[in-house]
Amino acid sequence: MTEENTQFMNGKLPDLEKSYIDDSNGSDSSMASSADENKVRGNWSGKLEFVLSCLSYAVGLGNLWRFPYLCYDNGGGAFLIPYIIMMALAGVPLFFMELSFGQYASSGVVSIWKVSPLMRGVGVGMFLVSTFVAMYYNMIIAWTSFYLFSSFTSELPWGSCNNDWNTPACSLINVANEKNCSTYNGTYYKSVCYTESMVGADNLSHYQNLTKLEKDTRKSPSDEYFHNYVLDISDGFHNMGEVRWQLALCLLFSWVIVGACLSRGIKSSGKAVYFTATFPYLVLCILLVRCLTLEGSLNGIIYYLTPEWKRLLSAKVWGDAAVQIFFSLSPCWGGLITLASYNKFHNNALRDALVVSIGNCLTSIFAGFVIFGIIGYMAYELDVDISEVADKGPGLAFIVYPQVVTRLPISPLWSILFFSMLITLGLGTQFAVVQTVHTTILDQFPKQLRKGRRSMYCLVCICAFLYICGLSFCTRGGMYMLQLVDNYSASYSVLIIGFAECIALSWFYGVDKFMANIELMIGFYPGIWWKIAWKYVTPATLLFIMVFTWIDFDPSSYRGYNFPPWADVLGWMMSFTSVMAIPVVAIYQIVRADKSDGLWKAIKKLSQPTSEWGPALKIHREQEANSLYQVLGYMPALSLFSTRICITESLLLVLIKPHFLDANKTQYGN
Repeated sequence: MTEENTQFMNGKLPDLEKSYIDDSNGSDSSMASSADENKVRGNWSGKLEFVLSCLSYAVGLGNLWRFPYLCYDNGGGAFLIPYIIMMALAGVPLFFMELSFGQYASSGVVSIWKVSPLMRGVGVGMFLVSTFVAMYYNMIIAWTSFYLFSSFTSELPWGSCNNDWNTPACSLINVANEKNCSTYNGTYYKSVCYTESMVGADNLSHYQNLTKLEKDTRKSPSDEYFHNYVLDISDGFHNMGEVRWQLALCLLFSWVIVGACLSRGIKSSGKAVYFTATFPYLVLCILLVRCLTLEGSLNGIIYYLTPEWKRLLSAKVWGDAAVQIFFSLSPCWGGLITLASYNKFHNNALRDALVVSIGNCLTSIFAGFVIFGIIGYMAYELDVDISEVADKGPGLAFIVYPQVVTRLPISPLWSILFFSMLITLGLGTQFAVVQTVHTTILDQFPKQLRKGRRSMYCLVCICAFLYICGLSFCTRGGMYMLQLVDNYSASYSVLIIGFAECIALSWFYGVDKFMANIELMIGFYPGIWWKIAWKYVTPATLLFIMVFTWIDFDPSSYRGYNFPPWADVLGWMMSFTSVMAIPVVAIYQIVRADKSDGLWKAIKKLSQPTSEWGPALKIHREQEANSLYQVLGYMPALSLFSTRICITESLLLVLIKPHFLDANKTQYGN
């Protein structure tokens, strides 16, 4: 037994001087201030900044353009039951796990895996996922910026068919004139009502055929504006075309905003989220009040909420609920770990996880009222069934809603409000994603980059690199590329990463030790449910989502264009780039390890924490050491959770916490 071991067992604290961030000294990092607990990395200026950042990260474009459609498509109000159940089984446990993980170690998604070096590839995978997402997500914000700039006019450009980009298929639907024409047994074609008395029976039949053909092929002005003008879309991957300079400028504008808001790390982004997290709710409330004054809006809301209980027997409904809650909260991208790593050590992560998760769920439901109120009005105006108007994804944001606002008084105002809201929703998520990439690099090279303005220069390089990569989305075939990256970059890969993360923390590190770490931070035992969830329920739910997603897989397509097989192969390669980081890094760690005692012992050692694992600051490491004394009975005050741990497991806990024993390295330098 080492000397430090003997000291520990004799009730003396081991020397911790070499295993913590010395919080007594100042730092020249531009990311920290004198009031921060962590002088090297910095902390949030207030608890509200962290909560709003998490909420802004979780509440994104999917809450607005995916959840309402899924709710209507899977049984209306009945869909909320599997949605809430899946949130409890997978969403909230993962959310709480990642907040606690990041807060405890105060480290980025790669450097934090001192907890189990064998699984360091999980962090590398998260870093790659965030890089892929940051690359394409800003393109959606760029499209939104394009629409916002185009809205500053007296007449919206997608309101008519009299533009250079319009085709003969463009048609403004005039329901009133069509109905009036049908009362005279006529047919309405090209804004003219043809009756038998005007053109004769044979010609009327001809016009009826033309009218039917026109209805099958006609496109709205908003559809042609988006595809023919904004995107100038080509006919496939084989014709990517040149870069659209207008989109390239909008993309540059988006990256400038992101860079400016993250220029001082959480100190600047923490202030920006006061706007990006709250402004969307203000606009949603304004839009809800406005749409409730429109004819047909209540029909849309009723259609959205009417429950079809029999649909609960369908596996697809439960699968869609699981997929939606998982991707809505955005765990396993690394963003939650990154945001939480800037918390003060004793922040109540459990409270924050519950507040943000429930807030995200309620936001999705509330957004559904607004979206389906608008869709109900549109269906009334067009005299069609709501199902013919309901849409999801970019089609809802860039085709359906722009078409609706052209029918409202002061249409530019409503357009400006809507697209401003979309920009803030997108930026909230983008801030956290880029922050993840930035923080990961800073934590890998702290001595070199956490000095002066170097962290800002690093951010500029990241933004410039991702902007250049994103120019491929600005080409005429950019929509196909974006759909491909969206389908594969953060779908199957994050499910596998999430499963591996649960196994690493619950089984390799040990769920009891992780619970003890959380108790040390928040001051009370979180509850046995989290232990059961992390060990069994959440991994099983992730396996279910993986299987369902695989069964439900369809080759990529867009507007009737089926992507070539090589494109899907490229997508799978992209997806598994982040997943393959897990075995590749594990093999690399094993090759480098000391195998003098045998390969299996080397693997077991790599799966356990290193001497550097634990809280970042000396004071918190001492608190952790004291908590171990309490477990062993050296101190009289025993917590409820501590009494549940047997002496044998406690001794093992001491032996595998080498940073108390042979700590000879520091996380950020002595």
